[in-house]
Amino acid sequence: MATDDYIANDSDFIKSTDKNPSNILPEKLTFDSKLQFACHPKVSCFTACCHNIKIILTPYDILVLRKRLNLPSHEFITQYTEPTYLEKTDMPGVQLKLVGEKNGCPFVTPEGCTIYSDRPSACRYYPVGMADFHEGGTNDAIEDKFFFLVKEQHCKGHEEPKHWIIREWRADQGVDLRDEMNKEWLRLVMRRKSFGLQATLSEAAKRMFFMASTDLDTFRKFIMESSFLDTYEIDEETISKIKEDDVELMLFSFKYLANTLFGVPGLTIKGEKIKKKVEEIKKQQDEAMLKAEKEYEELKAERDKMLKNRNVGVPEKDSES
Repeated sequence: MATDDYIANDSDFIKSTDKNPSNILPEKLTFDSKLQFACHPKVSCFTACCHNIKIILTPYDILVLRKRLNLPSHEFITQYTEPTYLEKTDMPGVQLKLVGEKNGCPFVTPEGCTIYSDRPSACRYYPVGMADFHEGGTNDAIEDKFFFLVKEQHCKGHEEPKHWIIREWRADQGVDLRDEMNKEWLRLVMRRKSFGLQATLSEAAKRMFFMASTDLDTFRKFIMESSFLDTYEIDEETISKIKEDDVELMLFSFKYLANTLFGVPGLTIKGEKIKKKVEEIKKQQDEAMLKAEKEYEELKAERDKMLKNRNVGVPEKDSES
């Protein structure tokens, strides 16, 4: 089962259409394109696509699953995921940790998915992949969204007599909500990807991205218990929302990451903090200037001393010579 199909304009899915056209049909589909597909326990390949796969979890996937399992963020991450990098970037994320001899999803059984109503976004998209073009991940880029069909040989769901249009399939799978929840996070990944390999994130930036993307409990503590609220201008309504509402906190984390990692407008540092920082920089510059002047004077004095010593004892030239 291909699972990263939602993301990039040059994703593995799009590239693989040339290498493996029997799996990825190289045809642009629209919301009104027709689809023949169904998946249920009576299909002979039932749950086969839940093994030997890579299921990247979005922040919203993590939020929903940990609530379903009644686990704190860090416990869910430790127990059910393993680290990965997102879309061939240096942005750290997590994927489901496969288990058992058959290397399967930890939530799948022979009877089916035990968390089906809360299953990850990647599982919902299959077999309809989506490409969402935003050049450089920017907010003002023209959106070019289209769909394509994943048709693997082992999957017998395509032989079922159920007919849809893409719009109906997506509504049935609950994809529209996931798209809305995942949109700004995926845009962060695309922004990073647009910089290419010549740019790298600092270790601190990677840690912040990982924390905000995977561990909302810790991110909330960072907001509420550090100097964050003293640094940024955050209105009381927003503070109230992110203090209690995990979805609001998650959406706020995307705004924060976009601002701190890529300079996207959205958060403003308090005027007094800027003034204080400017004063600190000016003080450092003044101290550096005084140090430089002192070093210059010392060097000049040393030079004058050397010249004086070199001239001591040198006889004056005979005026007649």
